[in-house]
Amino acid sequence: MKLLLLPLLLATTALADEGFSIKGSTEPMAVNIELDGKPFTTFATDSRVPYMAPLRSTSGAVLTRHWPMEDTFKEEERDHPHHRGFWLSHGNVNGNDFWAWQFGQDPKIVLKSTPKIEKNSFSVDLAWTAGGKTHLTEQRSYAFKKIDDKTTMINVVSKLTAADDDATFGDTKEGFFAIRVDRTLRLKGKVAKGHIADSEGRTDDEAWGKRSKWVAFTGPDEKDEPAVVAVFDHPSNLRFPTWWHARDYGLLAANPFGIHEFENKKDEKHLGDLVLKKGESLTFRYGVILHQGSLESAKLADRWTEFSKTP
Repeated sequence: MKLLLLPLLLATTALADEGFSIKGSTEPMAVNIELDGKPFTTFATDSRVPYMAPLRSTSGAVLTRHWPMEDTFKEEERDHPHHRGFWLSHGNVNGNDFWAWQFGQDPKIVLKSTPKIEKNSFSVDLAWTAGGKTHLTEQRSYAFKKIDDKTTMINVVSKLTAADDDATFGDTKEGFFAIRVDRTLRLKGKVAKGHIADSEGRTDDEAWGKRSKWVAFTGPDEKDEPAVVAVFDHPSNLRFPTWWHARDYGLLAANPFGIHEFENKKDEKHLGDLVLKKGESLTFRYGVILHQGSLESAKLADRWTEFSKTP
């Protein structure tokens, strides 16, 4: 199936009350987001899976990994090239790996039409394609909010619809809604000084594979200032509270499908499978908090409670 990519509107810019501005560009195809007139992040479509990178704090510090988008920091690890900033994909949709893609493999998540830009948000129509079929269509939106001078939030809504046939989400830990944090926020690495915390009071490696409302990486940013990167699961999501693929090398992923691996039930490999019949839809809502400060000053429990009340 050949998909036509419509040009983004260079003149389409929206100014938000919170200080965000959003503008489309065509070379390369992207949506650029600024905060108070300075770069905040970019939604990019130059890989097999769309991603947003880098994410910055209100101070301008980069909070997500640099590589493979840029090769500036020689001490940065070169593992997992599919971990690109902040993205959404899954390792088994009808047997197709949209997560750990390699060059030469078929699965792609492609842009179908011009991104729709509004005041402090934009939306995109996507298609999950492999083997000559569209397995899923997706309507995804990103909304940006400046909570205070130290805190920003990104709200993401993804509506996935089974397209050409039924769509089976397979039980694997390789997914689903993910961020890869920068070097100093990690627990493991040459310059790692970070920690993990979750809503249930677990820390570091204890958070892997557990269910919780939110998980956060904390530690010094690249400017050696305290920072927090957190992901919120919404109560309306499938199998809330979700399981978390939270790794010491900087990966943080909310994953409602990888039950047999997270629960160590190796003989029940299809425990987390989910089938969408052709034409059926499933909607996910997630929140991302970027905070310049400590875990305590981030007030994640209060922020999550407010987020949980959003429709």
